[in-house]
Amino acid sequence: MKERILVTGGTGYIGSHTVVELQNSGYEVVIVDNLSNSRADVVDHIEQITGIRPAFEHVDCLDYEGMDAVFKKYSGIKGVIHFAASKAVGESVQKPLLYYRNNLVSLINLLELMPKHNVGGIIFSSSCTVYGQPDVLPVTEAAPIKKAESPYGNTKQVNEEIVRDTVASGAPINAILLRYFNPIGAHPSALIGELPNGVPQNLVPYVTQTAMGIREKLSVFGDDYDTPDGSCIRDYIYVVDLAKAHVIAMKRILEGKQKDKVEVFNLGTGRGLSVLELVHSFEEATGVKLNYQIVGRRAGDIVKVWADPTYANQELGWKADTPILDVLRSAWNWQVHLRETGVQ
Repeated sequence: MKERILVTGGTGYIGSHTVVELQNSGYEVVIVDNLSNSRADVVDHIEQITGIRPAFEHVDCLDYEGMDAVFKKYSGIKGVIHFAASKAVGESVQKPLLYYRNNLVSLINLLELMPKHNVGGIIFSSSCTVYGQPDVLPVTEAAPIKKAESPYGNTKQVNEEIVRDTVASGAPINAILLRYFNPIGAHPSALIGELPNGVPQNLVPYVTQTAMGIREKLSVFGDDYDTPDGSCIRDYIYVVDLAKAHVIAMKRILEGKQKDKVEVFNLGTGRGLSVLELVHSFEEATGVKLNYQIVGRRAGDIVKVWADPTYANQELGWKADTPILDVLRSAWNWQVHLRETGVQ
């Protein structure tokens, strides 16, 4: 009997890659998604990749009765991986209440429903935004949580506290909080990848769309920062490596291997890459020249941040080590696939 896992936001970017890895590892997956930032045909593509069609429910996590019905319909769910959230930093500044409602209430609903349906484990999709501009690099899990730079970042901090407080209250729940750095790339099949609505908020989709001619040029925000080439530095992690960490974390919960009822892991490569380095790596990986220009700094940008993934490496036996050129090639292959299939 396969263990059944509920994945909220499972047709989204990281969610879809995680569903693939869960199914490849022998889990049965139920996806819940409201399709606000994804497409229903992602389920078809997951089936093409794995040979297995995951169950899909078009439900909003804000809908308590709807979510209750999902847990009833798919009895015996063992764990939840919670991706469903609004995630654009800029939009969160414009629409803070939308972000607080979406991101907080969806988690609260899950944490209320889990004990009712005897679901004992949750993995929460958190972010390195909780660290702000760190005092020390690379960032370990012990780094202080800084005041958030945006409502989006604040929802990640508050949600972590909600999980901790719920577990501390005696709720029969075990949790792992995964703090991602910057997920990029696409599945090697080029059947799933990052598909932003409208203008991309993230660097790599903007790079691939510029290379494809969808965007006229890429703006590099600032070349006068305190970094070797003056552009901001991030820790870019391959989305498939990231997805595999969720499978390992879920297994850890289900097998009772946790050292604490709430554990935290940084998921990154441990290497910082500047925006300009990434641009040049993309050109090297694909042979496509990018039209980019240096413009002024962007408000709210953190100068440099990268992970110390030692704890995840040692404790989970997990490592993000896919070469950056392979990762960027996968992103380009996905963009080519979107063009060939008439999506963009």
